[in-house]
Amino acid sequence: MRQPLLFDVRAFPKMCLGEESRRLEEKYASRMREELRLGNLVSYVGNRDVPLLRLYRYKEAFAFGFVEEWLDRLGAGPEDYVFDPFCGMGTTLLAASLRGISAVGVDRLPVAAFIAQTLPLFFQIRPGEILETFARLTQIAPRMQPARVAMDVAIMRVAFPEETLDYLRRWKAAIDTLEFPYREVFLLLFFSILEPCSYTSKDGQFLRLRRTKKTANPEEALAGRVLEAEKDLQRIRELGWKAPAGDSWTVVLGDTRYLDDVPFQRAPTVLITSPPYANRYDYTRTYSLELCFHFVRNFDELRSLRHSLLRSHIEARLAPTEVPPHPAVGEMVEILRARRQKLNNPKIPDMLTAYFVDMQQAIREWRRVLSPGARVALVVDNVRFEGYLLPVDLILSEIAEREGFRTEEIVVARYKGNSSQQMGRFGRVPVRESIVVWRKPV
Repeated sequence: MRQPLLFDVRAFPKMCLGEESRRLEEKYASRMREELRLGNLVSYVGNRDVPLLRLYRYKEAFAFGFVEEWLDRLGAGPEDYVFDPFCGMGTTLLAASLRGISAVGVDRLPVAAFIAQTLPLFFQIRPGEILETFARLTQIAPRMQPARVAMDVAIMRVAFPEETLDYLRRWKAAIDTLEFPYREVFLLLFFSILEPCSYTSKDGQFLRLRRTKKTANPEEALAGRVLEAEKDLQRIRELGWKAPAGDSWTVVLGDTRYLDDVPFQRAPTVLITSPPYANRYDYTRTYSLELCFHFVRNFDELRSLRHSLLRSHIEARLAPTEVPPHPAVGEMVEILRARRQKLNNPKIPDMLTAYFVDMQQAIREWRRVLSPGARVALVVDNVRFEGYLLPVDLILSEIAEREGFRTEEIVVARYKGNSSQQMGRFGRVPVRESIVVWRKPV
């Protein structure tokens, strides 16, 4: 017997939910259930003790244990082909690979695709080699000319103590002299120390500048990461983890809205992913230090990258012909435009429209490339603006149905709070984070 939801939003005050959103809650009520124990698995926290994944904090990732569980639930085996269209640091690919399942991932953010491409390289390195390479680098780094970085990006001019920035640029130049795969492995470790060595913190939607923050000594920080990596090399051997075979692990720096250039081995049978949430996150700001040290040469390139990402951020550009692709989105956009003067950013209505236009295009592409009978597990977060809830999980499910999928269930993993500004004006209302489960008909 299905248990009632802890927080059934249909019982919330009328002002919390528009008519279209309430219709969706009614439509999907019988397919919605809670599994709140999954709450710790839909965040990066679960990766803190996982070899390799712990080396770089990609805070938007879900946990290795989450992928393991959903591979089981979806009945995935070696005969399957897993696809993660927002692969981030490669958690899905690692979990699939360790089960002998081929997997392909796509991500538009260069640092994410780089991390996902680099993780399997650790299997090519023998214990002790990272430490030996680090010892050689410590001898040459102080004598290197500082590497070129995107210093015209404002955050780079204030993110580090002057001596630390000079040290990091010299180390980047030294790392660039290494050969494959040591260069890639050391770049990953190098990227992982930029935040602790800076005045910045990856906090919520932004890379926040905290002038009072005590910054880490870069050489000590990098030495610590080297030792962690060496421990992980030993640990993966103790665990019996095998190197990915051949082309069983593929990562593409690409756009899930346009999949023509992805070299699929065959039609994927399982899709496990989590898209950017419709909550104003700008990944080019959150990961700007890493991007400016290696992936972009100047602010123009950073800005161009920003406008090429899925439009979940406030600088999203909306074309005049683009309109909300779902009535619940249109309803919310009308409400917010009527209250534009009260919004902390008047571009939120455009962002929501652009986000769902992009997600509709992505879902359409998934429907095209997936095999008949393919199963989908998608982690999504609902949002709240001006007191009104927007059920992203249900909106995407109905869009998916219009594109040809069938919604099997919506599993509520946890309830999240609201910003202090929202609570102060409208009261505390729980917001769902869910796993939506779809299937492509045979």
